[in-house]
Amino acid sequence: MSDPTATTPRTAKGRAPHRRDENARLAVLHAADDLLAERGFGGVTVEGIAARAGVAKQTIYRWWPSKVDILLDTLIEDASRQLAIRESDSGVEGARRYLKALARFLAKDPAGKVLLALIGEAQHDPEMAVMFHERYLDPQRRREREMLRAGVASGELSGDLDVDAALDALVGPILYRALTAASIPRGFIDRLVADNLESHLA
Repeated sequence: MSDPTATTPRTAKGRAPHRRDENARLAVLHAADDLLAERGFGGVTVEGIAARAGVAKQTIYRWWPSKVDILLDTLIEDASRQLAIRESDSGVEGARRYLKALARFLAKDPAGKVLLALIGEAQHDPEMAVMFHERYLDPQRRREREMLRAGVASGELSGDLDVDAALDALVGPILYRALTAASIPRGFIDRLVADNLESHLA
């Protein structure tokens, strides 16, 4: 495939060049998470992504400094759809819906594998860990906090709920099971909610 960022005499006409850029960007993101699911983090290379996506390696480096940046973009884009927290998602049932979506994401979505791989990589790459926190972990945690705080504000959950401790107790076991390839049955999430949220009903 020709370089979609190259300037040609046709660039000024219409929006076709922009659409080609977007198609190439999406092809790169899909190639990255597919390769990670197939080969693991160590098996993903920019060269491999370029070959799978059908774009020039130089094009990828114009848009992303490293494979970690590509994988983060993949995670953020897919999580924005699969793990979106709506304004109505507050309190016990909102948390239950979110946790079930998280379990499905980790077990079935290629981007869930990206999340697990980046968690592992962050353990021995401090610079990458900072970027991971800034771009994904911290923003997602803020959204999770808002979900529970909305439940407190509505009067459903008691004001003495320690929001961060509750989130650790709710999300942590799901991530651990996913990291160890253990199943996450529906009843497991219901027990987490009962133990950590329903016990704090106002």
